[in-house]
Amino acid sequence: MVVHAEQVKEPGVAGRSGGSGTSGVRVAFTRCLADLNAAQKPGAGVPAYTRWVNRRLARYAAAGAVALRLSPNAVTAASAVLSFAGLAVLLVFAPGPGTAAGAAVLLAGGYVLDSADGQVARVTGRGGPAGEWLDHVVDAVRTPAIHLTVLAALALHADVPGWVLVLPLLYCLMSGGQFMSQILAEQLLRSAAASSPPSGAAAPGVSSTAPGALRSFVLLPTDAGALCWVFVLWGSGPLFLAAYGSLFLLNLLAVAASMRRKYRALASLRKEPRHV
Repeated sequence: MVVHAEQVKEPGVAGRSGGSGTSGVRVAFTRCLADLNAAQKPGAGVPAYTRWVNRRLARYAAAGAVALRLSPNAVTAASAVLSFAGLAVLLVFAPGPGTAAGAAVLLAGGYVLDSADGQVARVTGRGGPAGEWLDHVVDAVRTPAIHLTVLAALALHADVPGWVLVLPLLYCLMSGGQFMSQILAEQLLRSAAASSPPSGAAAPGVSSTAPGALRSFVLLPTDAGALCWVFVLWGSGPLFLAAYGSLFLLNLLAVAASMRRKYRALASLRKEPRHV
């Protein structure tokens, strides 16, 4: 189902005609949520938490944002505020159950809104290149910031050997490289597809042939939601480091395989001869 901006404007009109204030917001929320439920992206190949938990929560957040007439950029900003508040909790407070729960919930909330801003843009028709750029900038800063915060918080609050601090540094470098690899590969493949003449052959891709549901669970360690919730172990000492280190190793394997597929897909593209 294609969702048009006019479909979202109707709830506001209905709310004003049938009531005002809270009742109008409630009607707008209900109708927008129905539109979002009917216009979801395919879930094949999406990590399990994002596919079945985060996107569902994001639909409720997006419907609430639309009902309150928030812009997609406002939702992006709120996502950044929640995420960096979670990181501040790790830096400011000593490790413990309260710190762990607060940081994990704030980071997970930021991830929900990170998915919600795109849904708000689609359902309202208020998206555009500037909003997409802003979303990517926030992601590009947030991802390494998580690992740099782990490094700083361990140095401040934990009595760990110096070599342990290398782990978040390596995680930071890997995540930065993976982000650039993903963004640039998508751009180059789109550019090549747009400039190539139509043919019967399918364009080179980077997807796996594994079944959708199985692939989603296999990719769970690479899910941003898994990284958010690993912080519930913050303050448990070796248990957090073991879980965080396991995520790093599993992500390293996944990133290496992903980069290999992307390189092969890009290498298979026909290179146009240069004219001298």
